[in-house]
Amino acid sequence: AKTAAELRAALAVVLPARFGLTRKQTAQAIGLSTSRVGGLRAAAQKPGAEPKNSHGGRRRQRLSLPQEKAFLTPWEEQAKTAGMMMVPPLHQALEKHLGSKIHHSQVYRMLARHGWRKVAPDSTHPKTDPAVQEAWKKNSQRWWPKPSN
Repeated sequence: AKTAAELRAALAVVLPARFGLTRKQTAQAIGLSTSRVGGLRAAAQKPGAEPKNSHGGRRRQRLSLPQEKAFLTPWEEQAKTAGMMMVPPLHQALEKHLGSKIHHSQVYRMLARHGWRKVAPDSTHPKTDPAVQEAWKKNSQRWWPKPSN
């Protein structure tokens, strides 16, 4: 072993095999927790496996990235022809495809993963009438009287 961590990993395997120590006894001997000793033993049983240094990635994924892409392909064509895409129908279709309920944020994260984005923000309500707004501005009072209490 070149490092202390490699030595402890080797001892976690050798001490129980050679001297019949329990996991707790091995942990006390090498100065690690019992769960860490168990993890080192399990890692030693998988030769050639790379140790995991960090947690991350999509651990609870429902679909792989290629499956997500295949699911989004017909929706992409529909968005191109219609000029926009509504998320609620996509959400319902994804729930039906998966066979279970999912939170709407999962749909938005999936769309973000595949490069979909909101192209134009909704700066005004679709039913606004600029003429009515200007008329209100012209005819409204400049100041409002204080309420009498």
